[in-house]
Amino acid sequence: MGGLGVRWTLHGDGKTPAPGAVVRPDERLSWPRTFGLGAQHVVAMFGASFVAPVLMGLDPNLAIMMSGVATVIFLLATKGRVPSYLGCSLSFVGVAATIRASGGSSATITGAVLVVGAVLFLVGLAVQRFGARIIHAAMPPVVTGAVVMLIGFNLAPVTASTYWPQDQWTALLVMLFTGLAVVCLRGFFSRIAIFLGLVFGYLLSWALDAVFGKIHSPAGGAEAVDHWRLDLSAVSHADWIGLPSFHAPSFEWSAILVALPVVIALVAENAGHVKAVGEMTGDSLDDKLGTAIAADGAASMLSTAVGGPPNTTYSENIGVMAATRVYSTAAYWAAACFALLFGLCPKFGAVVAAIPGGVLGGITVILYGMIGLLGAQIWTNAKVDLRNPLNLVPAAAGIIIGVGGVSLKITDSFELSGIALGTIVVITGYHVLRAFAPDHLKTQEPLLDSGTSTYDEEKPAAKG
Repeated sequence: MGGLGVRWTLHGDGKTPAPGAVVRPDERLSWPRTFGLGAQHVVAMFGASFVAPVLMGLDPNLAIMMSGVATVIFLLATKGRVPSYLGCSLSFVGVAATIRASGGSSATITGAVLVVGAVLFLVGLAVQRFGARIIHAAMPPVVTGAVVMLIGFNLAPVTASTYWPQDQWTALLVMLFTGLAVVCLRGFFSRIAIFLGLVFGYLLSWALDAVFGKIHSPAGGAEAVDHWRLDLSAVSHADWIGLPSFHAPSFEWSAILVALPVVIALVAENAGHVKAVGEMTGDSLDDKLGTAIAADGAASMLSTAVGGPPNTTYSENIGVMAATRVYSTAAYWAAACFALLFGLCPKFGAVVAAIPGGVLGGITVILYGMIGLLGAQIWTNAKVDLRNPLNLVPAAAGIIIGVGGVSLKITDSFELSGIALGTIVVITGYHVLRAFAPDHLKTQEPLLDSGTSTYDEEKPAAKG
């Protein structure tokens, strides 16, 4: 069992670690403290992990349950060396909106994302076999950053046309509160700022209903109607204990092509996560990059096969580890158990599904922008020179196509647009231009992106 990473030695007396000490992945505190840390990890991932399925139109109960299953798969695959929680990926929210706008169903979304999970799994196996350089040769920082940016900014019309109009003043106040929470709070609370914004918006909507009554605005449709901001009617009818709703995926090429570009974002997320955890624990995890990517792909395949959303490693939980200096994978096993229990409570899912549209409007203004600007952060960290036309031209063209929803009609029944077309333009444009560019432009491009700059190089000695 130790080979699976499910045996832990007690750290010290199992109570509070000594000043400056860290609890390593193969250690644990006392079980009550371990379960408390597990609950903290669940709270940290809640803000994004239940917003994402709601925005995608999927069952939040199933999303939380499958996040627990995905975490278990990840911990077993990495043999307990990479402490991580796998929650619902926000990178697919734009994909889901695009697929639904073209008439796709929840089954179409999960089918497309299942294929993405399979591709991610194969990428992980390739990285295990050939090393991380194959990723960076195809997707240097200028490409990765541009694709992440267009995926995030492609979501702007969803906020502007769907959520914000449902209750503009609530959306504005939630946006201001969430922004203050992100900037002003410290430590653990700054990591759950999105969650706190949702709670604030929930309570604000209830108070506005009590004081002003119903609001006249669009409520999930184009027509303005009178409706309650916070409708809890489904909560009273939901059971306390029960299975979430499952459904089988369906596969359509048009939806798959829209979803495939997200593979780039997921590879970047996993690589950055593994690198960050390795630096915090002092354990070089270069050899686990391929395993981590493959495990994420396998977990996403399993989740989407039963109707759940895809999963990815969560930076929110890295923040919890950094704050507590407890890297024990036992805490993540505890978190996975809590997530499975939450998934078996339909009443919890009904409460999540009742989040008012105006609240989502205020949250997504910040959230979608943050996703897009992660692309800019990739450029900054990798020192991408946008004065170089080899970098500037494909990135500029792809981002405008992705954000503006530009389409290319190939046949009467098939067209490329938005995220899919923008990604193709960035990747193919960069490599085609690079093939014809003069040598002085090519020498300015770094080979590896900042999140994984030491992979395949000489491994540093582990810190004591």
